[in-house]
Amino acid sequence: MDCERIVRSLDWVSMLPVPDGLELCPPFGVMLMSSRIILAGLLLAGLLLSVGNVIAETPAAKNICGLPLIFCDDFESHNTKNWSPTDPTAWELQKQDGNTVYSLIKKKSNYEPPVRSPYNRSILNDVVLSDTVLDVKLQSTSHDYGHRSLCLFFGYQDESHFYYIHFGKKADDHANQIFIVNGKPRSKISITTTTGTNWDDKWHHARVVRNVDTGKIEIYFDDMNKPVMTAVDKTFQWGKVGIGSFDDPGNFDQIRIYGKKAKR
Repeated sequence: MDCERIVRSLDWVSMLPVPDGLELCPPFGVMLMSSRIILAGLLLAGLLLSVGNVIAETPAAKNICGLPLIFCDDFESHNTKNWSPTDPTAWELQKQDGNTVYSLIKKKSNYEPPVRSPYNRSILNDVVLSDTVLDVKLQSTSHDYGHRSLCLFFGYQDESHFYYIHFGKKADDHANQIFIVNGKPRSKISITTTTGTNWDDKWHHARVVRNVDTGKIEIYFDDMNKPVMTAVDKTFQWGKVGIGSFDDPGNFDQIRIYGKKAKR
C-alpha cells in the first residue's frame, strides 16, 4: 500500500480527538504511534499487507536520527512523476506478487555521464536537503559476479557533483565504497567498509545517514545498528537523493526520505 493510500485510509482519524502518544506526521499526515496506542496499532496492522516472498509494506517512521519524514514513495500510485531518470528507457514499474516496484531493467543504460561515475540513475525531483537519511528496500536482479552492485545517491547537485554508495559484491578500490564525484572521475572517500555486500536474489534494507556539519556519512545494510561503511567529507552541503547502479539491474521500493530542507 502506497503512502498516499495509507493517508487516505486514515483521514478520518484527524477528525477524532488525538490521544496522548498519537501524532500526525507532516507533510503526509502518516499516523505514527507509541507502543501504548494498541487500537491504532491494530488499525495499521490491518491496512499493511505482506507482499512478495520477502518484502512487506511497513509504515514510515516519524523520524530517523532526529530528522523528520520529508517524502516517501511505495509506487502503488503507479506513476514515477517524482523521479527523473537519466535514461527513461532503463526504468519501469513492475508488479512483484501484487506489489509495485521501481525497476531498473538495463545493465548499462544509454546515458553517458560527463565523468567516470554510475550510468544508471533516477534522482528524486525538487527535494533538496542538507542533513539526510535515505532509507530504501532494494533487490539486485543481476547475475552473480564480483562487482554485482546497486547504488544510492545523495548530496546530488548536478551530473558531475554528488556522493554515491556502491554496494558491491566484493570490495576493492572501485567497489563497495563511498565515493565522491566532484567534476572529475569518482574518488573513494570511505574510511571503513566491509569485504563486500553479500548479494543474493532477496530484498534487502539499506540506509544512508548524512550530517553536513560534521561531514559524517554512515551506511547501513540490513543491520540498522552497525554501519557497514563510514566516511567524513564536507564538500557538498546540500543536494538531492537518488537510486540506481553503476551498470547492473535491480528493484527499489519503500523509499523514505528524512532530513532538513536546504536552499541550493
